[in-house]
Amino acid sequence: MKDRLVLLGSKGGPALRPGGPWPSSSLLEFGGRTIVVDCGLGVTRGLAEAGVSLKALDLIFITHLHSDHVLELGPLIHTAWTAGLASPVTVFGPPGTGHYWRRFCEAMEFDIEIRIGDEGRPDILDLVSIVEFGEGKIFEEPGLKVSALRVDHPPVSDCFALRFEHAGRSVVFSSDTAFFPPLADFAEGADILVHEAMLEQGIERLVAKTGNGARLREHLLASHSLAEEAGHIASDAGVRRLVLNHLIPADDPEIGEADWIAAVKKTWDGDLTIARDGLVVGLSGSQAAPGEETA
Repeated sequence: MKDRLVLLGSKGGPALRPGGPWPSSSLLEFGGRTIVVDCGLGVTRGLAEAGVSLKALDLIFITHLHSDHVLELGPLIHTAWTAGLASPVTVFGPPGTGHYWRRFCEAMEFDIEIRIGDEGRPDILDLVSIVEFGEGKIFEEPGLKVSALRVDHPPVSDCFALRFEHAGRSVVFSSDTAFFPPLADFAEGADILVHEAMLEQGIERLVAKTGNGARLREHLLASHSLAEEAGHIASDAGVRRLVLNHLIPADDPEIGEADWIAAVKKTWDGDLTIARDGLVVGLSGSQAAPGEETA
């Protein structure tokens, strides 16, 4: 397996609009493991289009329980199960992840029980382990280490950045966060920092489309990072590549890649990727394939 990062869903927030990008999810093939980070709507389709067999589901990490990060966790596992999944899957998530999974299985009880009896499938509950985590080291085995940092995403208190390390390489996901200087120490020297980003000039149009007016604007400004702030974290951390992801807004026709670049270049002059659905970022250091960027 070639190490790679695939940005399956690149937009921030749960709303979908015609022709627009999908909410948050990423594939990290790293250290011989197939790792899914967040399960927003569209993750199952995104994995299939990335060429991943759903039967190969392995490790899933949920950064927090906002719907654009967890809505399709249950459907992803269930769809993999109907596709022939027969090996264990471990889901790491904040407190409440186990409750979500149990309630999903209760909602799907009719389908699950009838498929076990009629199609001879293993019990899906026996295949899935839920590990709820806090700050610190959350997973370690020979060749792969994962650690978590609580970030600032009010009103959600259990929201975590994740750092994946293997064979001297590291990939860090900021999760959703306001500007949070301790994240720079957590991401220090990473090969890739995947950091959420927001453009201030698009907020008013986004609020007008979505509704909720002043309350939504207040949330966005208090709970998310401007592109310049993401660049500040990347510069302080000394990362090799910054990937702007979870873009807010991601589907504004008046905002293009050049606008994101112009904003982040105020604070970051290193290698830069602006996320789009399906974009592949290589971690091998070898020549990039078409449509791929190397870190």
